[in-house]
Amino acid sequence: MSSQDKMLTRIGGLLRQAESTDNEHEAEAFLAAAQKLATRSSVDLAVARSHIATRERRPTPVQRVIPIGEPGKKGLRTYVQLFVAIAAANDVTCDVARTSTTVYAYGFDTDIDTCEALYASLLVQMVRASDHYIKSGAYRSATTEKLVAETTRWGRTVQRKVQAPVAAVTARLNFQMAFAARIGRRLAEVKTEVEAEAVRADAAETAPTGTALVLRNKELELTDFYKQTSEARGTWRGPQATAGYSAAARRAGDRAGKAARLSNSPELGGARGQLARGGEQ
Repeated sequence: MSSQDKMLTRIGGLLRQAESTDNEHEAEAFLAAAQKLATRSSVDLAVARSHIATRERRPTPVQRVIPIGEPGKKGLRTYVQLFVAIAAANDVTCDVARTSTTVYAYGFDTDIDTCEALYASLLVQMVRASDHYIKSGAYRSATTEKLVAETTRWGRTVQRKVQAPVAAVTARLNFQMAFAARIGRRLAEVKTEVEAEAVRADAAETAPTGTALVLRNKELELTDFYKQTSEARGTWRGPQATAGYSAAARRAGDRAGKAARLSNSPELGGARGQLARGGEQ
C-alpha cells in the first residue's frame, strides 16, 4: 500500500469514528484529528519534496477539474463556497466557472484528494441540516427587510423598506452560507495550529529539516504554478443572499457548521460520484 493510500485509510478511520458517535464533543475531536492528519501529511510531503530533487520524478502541482453539479441546479454557489473553504485550509487554490458547475483546483494530488474526501462528507451534512431546518418551519418566525415599489397619488413610483416573512429559499441560502463559512474557519484554525506545532517541533530537533522554509517554498511553488496555469478572469465573490438576509438562518447554519462531523458511510456514494476526477487542462 502506498503512503498516500495509508494516509487516506487513516483519515477514513477517523471519519467512521466521527459518524458512529452521537456525542457532539467527540465528533468535534474526530473532525480536528482528521484535519490534523491531513495537514500533517501535507507537511511531511512538503519536507520530502525538498529532499528528492535528484531522485525519481519530483512531485509537482496539478490542476484538477471538480464537477460540482449540473447547470441550472439550485444551491451550486453555496456548494462551491463549501469546497473553496475546505480547499483554503489544505493548500489548494480554486477557480470557479461562472455557472458554479465546476471548480478548477490547483495543488498537489494528495491535498486535492483530502479536499474531495472532506467535501463529499460535509456537503451531505450541509444539505441534510438545511433540509431539516426548512422542514422544521423555524424560519417562518423571522422577517427580512425588503424594498417594495409603490405609486403615489401623483403618479410617482417610490420604494420603501418593509419587513416581510423570510422565504424558504432565502432561509436555505443563508443557512448554507453560514455553514460553509463556519467549516472554513474551523479547518483554518486546525491548519494554523498544526503547522505552528510542526515548525516548533522541527526547531527543537538536533538536526532540524527546515520545516518553516519548506512550507514557504511549497507556498511559493503553488503560487507560481497557479499564475502560470490559471486562465481565470476576475475573482469569484461567493454566493450572495440577493433574496434577502436572515439572521436566524445564519445562526442556525453556523451552529450546524460547528456541530458538523465527517462521514465515510456508504450513503455518500452519490456525492463521491459527482466528484469524479475530470481531465487536466
